Amino acid sequence: MKHTGLRKPFALTALCAAVAMSSLHAWAVTDQEILNDAKSTDQIVTNGLGLQGQRYSTLDTLNTNNINQLRPVWGFSLGGEKQRGQEAQPLIKDGVMYITGSYSRVYALDARTGKELWQYDARLPDGIMPCCDVINRGVALYGDLVIFGTLDAKLVALNKDTGKVVWKKTVADYKAGYSLTAAPLVVNGKLITGVSGGEFGVVGKIEAYDAKNGELLWTRPTVEGHMGYVWKDGKKVESGISGGEAGKTWPGDLWKTGGAAPWLGGYYDPDTDSLLFGTGNPAPWNSHLRPGDNLYSSSRLALDPNDGSIKWHFQSTPHDGWDFDGVNELISFDYKDGGKTIKAAGTADRNGFFYVLDRTNGKFIRGFPFVDMITWAKGLDKTGRPIYDEAHRPGNPADADKGKSVFVAPSFLGGKNWMPMAYSQDTGLFYVPSNEWGMDIWNEGVAYKKGAAYLGAGFTIKPLNEDFIGVLRAIDPKTGKEVWRYNNYAPLWGGVLATKGNLVFTGNPEGYLMAFDAKTGKKVYEFNTGSGVIGSPVTWEMDGEQYVSVLSGWGGAVPLWGGEVAKRVKDFNQGGMLWTFKLPKDLVAKR
Repeated sequence: MKHTGLRKPFALTALCAAVAMSSLHAWAVTDQEILNDAKSTDQIVTNGLGLQGQRYSTLDTLNTNNINQLRPVWGFSLGGEKQRGQEAQPLIKDGVMYITGSYSRVYALDARTGKELWQYDARLPDGIMPCCDVINRGVALYGDLVIFGTLDAKLVALNKDTGKVVWKKTVADYKAGYSLTAAPLVVNGKLITGVSGGEFGVVGKIEAYDAKNGELLWTRPTVEGHMGYVWKDGKKVESGISGGEAGKTWPGDLWKTGGAAPWLGGYYDPDTDSLLFGTGNPAPWNSHLRPGDNLYSSSRLALDPNDGSIKWHFQSTPHDGWDFDGVNELISFDYKDGGKTIKAAGTADRNGFFYVLDRTNGKFIRGFPFVDMITWAKGLDKTGRPIYDEAHRPGNPADADKGKSVFVAPSFLGGKNWMPMAYSQDTGLFYVPSNEWGMDIWNEGVAYKKGAAYLGAGFTIKPLNEDFIGVLRAIDPKTGKEVWRYNNYAPLWGGVLATKGNLVFTGNPEGYLMAFDAKTGKKVYEFNTGSGVIGSPVTWEMDGEQYVSVLSGWGGAVPLWGGEVAKRVKDFNQGGMLWTFKLPKDLVAKR
């Protein structure tokens, strides 16, 4: 059953209905299931394998002793000519798997066989303006709904049995450069989403909708000076200006087109009842046009899920002049310090620094480089603010040198980009997919025009090494020590999964799903999927067996923006396949 955004009336044949319904169960995803997702093993109902986003599974049937017996059991092609940039994480509920594909498509599959149950294709207009490929990172599940965002900035809720549209909501104007690419987040019945579009001078915002019907509950702009609102009894009520008066850390009217798009979405920490989101770059890239810290760009925010008010903020790159953003995931974790439990949160920033924050108040605990080379800053001060090396800020095109080019490491694609890291509750380590590259960057004059690129900069990205760009790192957040690393020839652009079986899974653009010993970094498994892996792997239990699934399909920002790096990956094939593996029962090794 394939459905499109055309919403044409149609009838199911009795045969198709019987086949589809025989594979489905009467289920409704509850708030409690969402809160408990990190502990469940027979389903995955959140992006991140739990609201805190640790991407850790308590399953250990599959482990370092038997991983060599992991076998593919089915593959599913996303079909058509849209084989490009598959970044989604699968969700699984009662034997049905839900994924998104490039170009705003959704699929429901029988998780045992890979048989397609239904497909929904959004009807996208010709004028969409995605910054960084036509990707989508996954759905949210709530009640009997499958909800996702589209490249023309809509939220769409589908019936989980049929794929029919239940409700649809326009979040923003795609003609101004807005789009949606993140997997939505559901917290206590509220559907939370950010927006993409910082390269077009949009105003970033985080919003909550009633997941049952799509009604807007609150909106929180992420550029200082814009008013937030809540809706009470159907009436719009002001809920305060973000950060105080307009223009406090922005010159003139630039706050009106300030960017700071929270395009990656966020997580939720039930311990502090906080939404944890990151925000993107300030617009334009040319920092000489906008003196000041430019709040709340390139920051991490904690928001009250009830009204969107900002509890605290931490700005990783004030007055960002390199497009370092601050959207990378902020993962909640606890650790012991002198017998005291510290409620912390960890994030690996595009700017090359790893930060550990107190998630109760946003205070800086520690920070350290996690990449081999950082040129733009000399270090961090005691508050976590970078100590800039102004010689590595691109020049002002209004000056005599006409926007002098400088070399900067990392490149704007970051020491780590969107691809989510994992945290192991067993080792206490973060497993960080990272890249070693730099860039020549220069500034140019630019003026805002609705729907046009708003950069004011040029750049060329360069590898820092001949033999590798990507590095999978195991990092101790308490010491800053790199415990082990795996170097990869091409950039790493896919998510990571950690398991209690002492395994760490990720994929690479060369096409391999790989598994590593979580303690030593030894590669213990690989499988060639046929195209680059830039999705996020998952594992779950079904019928007493442990399964692993991952999307394969090369694309994303690297081949579009990568400069000299793009030459290194130019021969990689695009694709669109969902691979599912399992460890057969008769091959389970006793530990």
